Amino acid sequence: MTTETISTEAGDARITWHPAAQPRLVLAVSHGAGGGIEARDLQALAHTLPGHGVSVALVEQPWRVAGRKVATAPKTLDVGWRGIWPAVSAPGLPVVSGGRSAGARVACRTATELGALAVLALSFPLHPPGKPESSRAAELLGAGVPTLVVQGGNDPFGRPEEFPEGTHRLVEVPYGDHGLAVPKRAPLTQQDALAVVTGAVVEWAGALG
Repeated sequence: MTTETISTEAGDARITWHPAAQPRLVLAVSHGAGGGIEARDLQALAHTLPGHGVSVALVEQPWRVAGRKVATAPKTLDVGWRGIWPAVSAPGLPVVSGGRSAGARVACRTATELGALAVLALSFPLHPPGKPESSRAAELLGAGVPTLVVQGGNDPFGRPEEFPEGTHRLVEVPYGDHGLAVPKRAPLTQQDALAVVTGAVVEWAGALG
């Protein structure tokens, strides 16, 4: 594991690399608006995917590196993401653009522009809680590349059945909330839930190349 600081027009970003021994892909994946790369799903991917030939670059947006508690505007998030792209593509491998929640929106908005191979959208915020009329489906469907959505079954930002049919593939984490946490009374453990996430991504990434 290595860490590097990248200067972007939005400020300094940080990349924590979890390299594969013989990589064939890079997954560059960022956090949401309310947390960092310590998120359970991001950590599970970082520890699992390198064993399957995928180097993982966990990206911390400049607002997070600067110690602010509130994410910047979407356009500024996109600026930060564009700024880290040369670093994650430097190994010369195809790059999957990914993120959780707000980070997933960034990945979708910039995928075609940056030449991403595909998009991994973890807990895509399809709409604000309780406001299904404020849909962000256009961002998801407009990614322009193969897209995997991993969504909690009880995510208030959009349950799996609310997603429109389109170019994306959707995998449900049963009982999961927006953080993909499952209640203690659920018939599966938190470890089981994370295994759904990592298993789906390993299978999907294997089909990409």
